Amino acid sequence: MRHSERIVILDFGSQVTQLIARRLREMGIYCEILPFTAAMKEILTPETKGVVLSGGPASVIEPGSPHPDEALYESGLPLFGICYGMQLIGQHFGSPVVAGAQGEYGPATVSLWSDGGVWQDLGEAMDVWMSHGDHIGDVRGPLVQTAGSSAGIVAAVAHRTMPVFGVQFHPEVTHTPRGADLLRNFAVNICGCTGGWTMESFIEQTIAEIRRTVGKSKVICATSGGLDSTVTAVLLGKAIGEQLISLYVDTGLGRKGEREEIEGLLADHEHIRLRVVDASEAFFKELKGVTEPERKRKIIGRTFIEVFQKEAESAGGEGVDYLAQGTLYPDVIESVSVRGPSATIKSHHNVGGLPDTLHLKLIEPLRELFKDEVREVGRLLGLPETVLYRHPFPGPGLAVRVLGEVTRERCDILREADAIFMAELRHADWYRKTRQAFVVLLPVKAVGVMGDQRTYENVCVLRAVDTDDFMTADFTRLPYDLLAKAASRIANEVRGINRVTYDITSKPPATVEWE
Repeated sequence: MRHSERIVILDFGSQVTQLIARRLREMGIYCEILPFTAAMKEILTPETKGVVLSGGPASVIEPGSPHPDEALYESGLPLFGICYGMQLIGQHFGSPVVAGAQGEYGPATVSLWSDGGVWQDLGEAMDVWMSHGDHIGDVRGPLVQTAGSSAGIVAAVAHRTMPVFGVQFHPEVTHTPRGADLLRNFAVNICGCTGGWTMESFIEQTIAEIRRTVGKSKVICATSGGLDSTVTAVLLGKAIGEQLISLYVDTGLGRKGEREEIEGLLADHEHIRLRVVDASEAFFKELKGVTEPERKRKIIGRTFIEVFQKEAESAGGEGVDYLAQGTLYPDVIESVSVRGPSATIKSHHNVGGLPDTLHLKLIEPLRELFKDEVREVGRLLGLPETVLYRHPFPGPGLAVRVLGEVTRERCDILREADAIFMAELRHADWYRKTRQAFVVLLPVKAVGVMGDQRTYENVCVLRAVDTDDFMTADFTRLPYDLLAKAASRIANEVRGINRVTYDITSKPPATVEWE
């Protein structure tokens, strides 16, 4: 399905490249992220109205640093460079880039030396978010400086005669309050975009794409009962109907009562023919003695796919060619360098643990979306609020919340503690006020006292975070009374835990999950 207009975003490896797309989508402007190596024929399509060059971790002054096709600069398309992207523009047009004596990271104020165009209605100054070491040291023709930072750094440039612009800061992050206005000015004032792309159009396009891709083949959908996999299953059901087989693998690593919840939830959807496979023994056997987080994820990913391969062969037999997963963009960007040279943070079982022997082709219709976008898709598909606002649950399940060796006994302990924490959050009306909450079981024991008896039991950690997109997050300021009630219940009701703590670390420097 071809769109009448689009913005192309060339990815040079920034961890927040997808936020550029998200900001534009929120304005109803369709955009696609392409690798910086994309051929000009992929970029110069009739519907392309402009190109954004993302940030990235490399240095443009180092040999072998990523560069786009040089023809891009002379294509006549409007260009907008962000951080590394601005430095590419500066270097190409003869304004030298230098390594800073010290980096500029965090909040800053920039003075705007221009108005109109990309700077329309932005005033004389902007609060922005900086994250860079290199910068343009000397602005030379045909470029002119259009903004300066409080640290004396060139904050923005523009070409004298061509629609080419660059900013040293990151307008895509929420820490640049008026960054979305700047991106809108580029897309609308400079590129001439009119908008019109919505989640309704995403659903329409995705269903059509699934039908084109799958044809008459069958698809097995990895279903966990969470928002992502449920939306994936419903989209597939609408697209291919009886060709879909939804499979829930009971790994033994799920939350308390999860299997029963999933069976009840999906029973109402006629196209989601749910099959349940208890593979818990296989998972615990493979995880025996394993404590390293990346090994856990790889083992779970491999075992998960092996189960799917086996079930595909027996799920009605012939014609099962595809495996569908509810992978989201934050999973992808943390696991692999998707389109640019971004750093790997950690592997996710559904994007970082697939074996070379996989003989099912993957369908991941949500891999370009953030959680809030998926929630909107689910709302439009008619899913109940219990699914729409269910807190995210990692693909590897409790294996990455049981630190150290993963055993059935330790998972059972964690299941009970987690169920109590969720119950107290709901009772206090805080479940919807935080974006994700869970309990972590540490490989640490502590001395305690119960009655007149000394105990030596496990320590657990409560975790709750606030976030818009899971690329950054802050810990939730839960009321002390709520924390006290949850801690008291866990210590008194869960045999095996005698000490409860609360994690108050943001992302970064931490990640949301502990492993």
